[in-house]
Amino acid sequence: MKRWTRSDAAAALLFLAPSVAGFALFYLIPFAAGVYDSFLDRPVGGRFVGLANYGELLAGGSFRKAASNTFYFTAVSVPLIVGLSLGLALLLNRKMYMRNMLRTAYVLPLVVPVASVVLIWQMLFDWNGSLNAWLGYFGLERVDWMKTEAARHVVMVIYLWKNVGYNMILFLAGLQQIPNDYYETARLEGAGRLRQFFGITLVYLTPTMFFVVIMSITGSFKIFRETYLIAGDYPHDSIYTLQHYMNNMFMTLEMQKLTAAATLMAGCILLVVFALFALERRFRQFME
Repeated sequence: MKRWTRSDAAAALLFLAPSVAGFALFYLIPFAAGVYDSFLDRPVGGRFVGLANYGELLAGGSFRKAASNTFYFTAVSVPLIVGLSLGLALLLNRKMYMRNMLRTAYVLPLVVPVASVVLIWQMLFDWNGSLNAWLGYFGLERVDWMKTEAARHVVMVIYLWKNVGYNMILFLAGLQQIPNDYYETARLEGAGRLRQFFGITLVYLTPTMFFVVIMSITGSFKIFRETYLIAGDYPHDSIYTLQHYMNNMFMTLEMQKLTAAATLMAGCILLVVFALFALERRFRQFME
């Protein structure tokens, strides 16, 4: 016992204990309690009803609309932000004018408070905002951006603007870990830029790409803050997401629907993460 207390494992556990305790107290235990409540008919003194809450949830039109909007937003915005951030990282990884200033400019949205972000985008996309003023100046018809199908594209732009800098920094760190000798050898053997990109850059960026995709998927669920502050509790149908649905269920104290929806969303995220882990493992085995 004395030998174990002096080992590196014991020291690591002691350092991790406060974080693990906080995570369990504020995240893990409440989530487990929510999963348990999703199988009861009421929060207090409820009886076990199996999957009845999930069946009622899936039968609701509001939930299906929120789930489809969330899936669409993630499926479209995540590939866009990964491709855009990778392209910017490749551009800024070269020697170019004002490179350091551009890197700083792309990271600045990460430190801007959410309230300030919302104010900026309201000034741009309001009915009397700057963008409609420019459209009127050029003789074009105004667009009610947040009350039409265009709201979906506005939210995507906000998401890209807010998160592209963080992903770009991750890709830059990954690019700088690739030895230049690989590219020099490839050029000597006659490989073009496209061949170098697919044969060297993407291969060695696989761990970074995997991490960026997971963080982007997680970040796509956090866009609720900006959407809620801009459009309120009941936004346009195109941007009504699972977070809006769960927030409204909380406001009306429909806890069974809330916990069932949260459990389904968490389960879908876990399935996607496990699928990405399996895909990344297969890719590594293929490359080896």
